[in-house]
Amino acid sequence: MTDNKKKSVLGRGLGALLEANDTTQRDKNFGNNIGTNTQTAVVVSIPLEQIEVNPFQPRTTFEADSLNELADSIKIHGVIQPITVRKIENNKYQLIAGERRLRASKLAGKAEIPAYVRVASDQESIEIALIENIQREDLNPLEISINYKRLQDECDLTQEQLAVRLGKNRSTVTNFLRLLKLPPDVQAGLRDGKITMGHAKAIMAVDDIPTMLSVFKEVTSKGMSVRQLEELVRNLEIKPKKATTTTAGNTGNKAHDVPFTIKKMQDRMMSALSTKVQIQRGTDGKGEIVIKFYNDDDLDRIVDSIAEV
Repeated sequence: MTDNKKKSVLGRGLGALLEANDTTQRDKNFGNNIGTNTQTAVVVSIPLEQIEVNPFQPRTTFEADSLNELADSIKIHGVIQPITVRKIENNKYQLIAGERRLRASKLAGKAEIPAYVRVASDQESIEIALIENIQREDLNPLEISINYKRLQDECDLTQEQLAVRLGKNRSTVTNFLRLLKLPPDVQAGLRDGKITMGHAKAIMAVDDIPTMLSVFKEVTSKGMSVRQLEELVRNLEIKPKKATTTTAGNTGNKAHDVPFTIKKMQDRMMSALSTKVQIQRGTDGKGEIVIKFYNDDDLDRIVDSIAEV
């Protein structure tokens, strides 16, 4: 795809990506004329055995019950929405979008499936697969943020370009990407539905990991609303910060006296273990690591996390 064509597709979403450079031609014998450029998106019927899955597919799990329900529907009504493929050689196609429909068609015992055939580079295949996955209705906010990040990294996009590609405000994209900086426990809570995107945004206003974790535990234990959480965070911001003991042999030092390298180590451990960690280091280089736990279950969780490393 030329630079001019790429620019014309920017910001138009998945539909535009699928339509751009469509190369479909009705041909029951799947001859070599499939692959010639045409602006008319014509659906062809392709044998399932001629289609290989997309190696760039971001979705790795497909719920069995949902697939079976779709297969039952396909047996009765057929495939309503054609899949999208690209031709890789004679009588051989690679799936770009629609793996769930492809799998369900196989379960339904179908021999062929309706498809759009288009020209697409590897990068365009990645982009289409990721955007299609993002547009699924059952994604939780963490899954969306992971797909945003992967699309940004694998297609080498800035946040501004990513926002245009997705048809979203840049602030929306930024907020989703910031979720990946939350501690693992908070991310898991968002993934499992213990907190909402609104809760997560309020927690992101907290500037240190231990307080984030403390706030998260309070929110989930008390079932706080987003408004209650925002009030809690505002109250935290106006409280004076306490002096802390940060290094052995230097009791009484404030947090900003912690050497940068030690602070980074503490932050990494707190993020990995989802609890408060304090590295106490003496002038002779010796010291100890203090890991806080809140109850026996929390201790078991931390021990399991360390054992897995």
